[in-house]
Amino acid sequence: MVGKQGRVTGTIGPGLVGEVMVPIRGGVEAFYAYPSIPGEAFEIGALVVVVEYHAPRTVYVAAALG
Repeated sequence: MVGKQGRVTGTIGPGLVGEVMVPIRGGVEAFYAYPSIPGEAFEIGALVVVVEYHAPRTVYVAAALG
């Protein structure tokens, strides 16, 4: 899971529980998402990379390069 890229589908930021869609197991699944750097924010449509995963459905993300 760590290192996979995903697309933000629910705004991620301070005080918010965001959502990101990540391609996994031959499909795309939704995960609750938080910024890996406190205070950082990502708008809907942003491309992010998973830097930390907490089962079953929580990820911490950072901006994807490119």
